Amino acid sequence: FYWCQKIRERSLVPILFISARDGNMDQVMALEYGADDYLVKPFSYDLLLAKVKSHIRRVYGDYAQSDRARSLKAGELIYYPEALKMVYREASEWLTVREGELLTLLMSAHPEMVKRERILNLLWDDERFVDDNTLSVNVGRLRKKLAAMGINDPIQTIRGKGYALSVIGTEE
Repeated sequence: FYWCQKIRERSLVPILFISARDGNMDQVMALEYGADDYLVKPFSYDLLLAKVKSHIRRVYGDYAQSDRARSLKAGELIYYPEALKMVYREASEWLTVREGELLTLLMSAHPEMVKRERILNLLWDDERFVDDNTLSVNVGRLRKKLAAMGINDPIQTIRGKGYALSVIGTEE
């Protein structure tokens, strides 16, 4: 269930449990932790195939929202979290998962500041120690990608407090 929860935190990919355990509690736990479906062995191949097709249709096919529907915007910068892609005017850049999570936080709070502690807590789980420098490195990488697209000084450092996304789209 742990891995199901971790995958669900980062992705909308369909998760289908296939198990010999047929207890109601196992099925409830799987669904509560983010699974989309639960099949108990033995099962019909046709049923499995129908469920897989259904989930793929929901997430990627006819019933899925378009990438344009799932976007964040700040000025002329548009970010598509599902694709980990940001677009600014005619330029675009791909992000890592961590860079994408950081940009999502900054764009969601725009133009307000996001505290360092909040970023650290949301981007890295409490189970492992993360050095303050780790956040600075990730902010630096995101700044470089934004600069490569023609955005100058987009992330402001509020010394000792946090980071804020500047107004984007006024640069010439």
